[in-house]
Parts: sequence; structure tokens; C-alpha cells
Amino acid sequence: MNRKDFIKTAILGGIALGVLPQFAFQNSSLSYEELIGKGTPKLYGDGFQLRKEAYDAFILMKNAALKENISIQVVSSYRNFAHQNRIWERKYKSFTQNGLSPEKAIEKIIEYSTIPGTSRHHWGTDMDIIDANVPEPKNVLSPGHFEGKGSYVKLKKWMDEHSKDYGFYLVYTNLPDRKGFKYEPWHYSYKALSCDYLQDYRKLNLKDILSKESLLGHEYLTDSFLDRYNAENILDINSELL
Repeated sequence: MNRKDFIKTAILGGIALGVLPQFAFQNSSLSYEELIGKGTPKLYGDGFQLRKEAYDAFILMKNAALKENISIQVVSSYRNFAHQNRIWERKYKSFTQNGLSPEKAIEKIIEYSTIPGTSRHHWGTDMDIIDANVPEPKNVLSPGHFEGKGSYVKLKKWMDEHSKDYGFYLVYTNLPDRKGFKYEPWHYSYKALSCDYLQDYRKLNLKDILSKESLLGHEYLTDSFLDRYNAENILDINSELL
């Protein structure tokens, strides 16, 4: 096959896959530093930060939702290691100062928050969203706001019907047998990138990462705890993202 025919075939292949041709051969691997939130990725967004491909898909999705009077607002997106570590330390100190043992404090933290160096938000593919077209309730990221008569029920219904058309998938579902992080109806991931990043991440040694970083309370992160955390918190997610 000559070069001209190869390029033509590549472009047609990209269209057949439903992706833009410039993404068909994109290197989807991340460095160790970027996987744990210590890299310097090129990010896009006004008031939020996503990788270019995820950002472009988000803008298309946001514009489509606006036609239904839903204004998708990103309230959290890329978080680097230092940001995640501040969340970890704040919660760890608060829980232990209020009487919880270090082990119980860690268990409480990981109901919703990740250990620094293990967050999907380190990758620039994941985001937490609300609807800016409705009055903002107290404790904005609460599951109750996305069900029943909650503020974000219209947003959730629209995302259930349309988010996959733009490549975004709910990460932490409400399936009864799922373990790990609790149900997060606001957390979506751009699958075309995050699936590959997760495969890269699985090649890392979690214990080595956390020992090297000397996290507050790291001495309580035992081998058995980390094995369970890896199986339940990192990998027990929406199966479509594995």
C-alpha cells in the first residue's frame, strides 16, 4: 500500500470508528507523573480543565443540553496531586481530631474521596457536573439532588439518555452489588481516553506510589487495605469504563 492509499484508508477508518481522523492514531499512554497527578498536561476549559478531546466532546454535549434548557456546569475536573492531598489532609485531620481512629478516618474519607495519587481526576478526563439553570441547593454534590424531586433530576435524566452519545459515562453507579466509592450521579468520565489511562494505571504498584509520597496516615495503609482499595475503589466502577 502506498502512502496516499494508507492515508485515505486511515481517514476512512477514523470516520468508521466515529472519531475525528486526528484522534485515530493518538498516543493514549500517560507518563507515571501524569497518572498520579504530578505531570503538566495541556488542558482546556473556562473555569474547568479537561484534555482537548474530552473538552471538545463536552462542548458539543453542553450545547446540545442547552437546547433543552439544561446548562451543564463543571464544578470539578482536573485535580493535581497537591490538590487531592489537601483534601485528604483536611479530612484526615478533621476526622481524627473528632475522635475517629486513623483507620476509621481513612475508611470515612474513601466513601467519596480518593487517596492522592489514585484519583481519576488526575487524568483530565473526569468531571463532576450540575445544572446551572436551577437554584443551587445546599451540599451541591449530594445524590438526593439527582433523584425524586431533586434540583438536578432533569439533568440526570438528560445525561442518562444522551451522555454516551458524546463519550461520557457515569463512573460510580448505583448497582446494588458495587463496592468502593459510593454512588456519584454527578461524576462522568470521557471513555475514549480514560479507559486507556486506567490500563496504564493498573500497571503501577500502588504501595510503592503511596510509600514514596509519605501521605498523612500512610502507615495505616496496609497491604490488605491497599489490595481491597484497588479492587473496590479503583476497579469496581461502571464496567463500560474497564
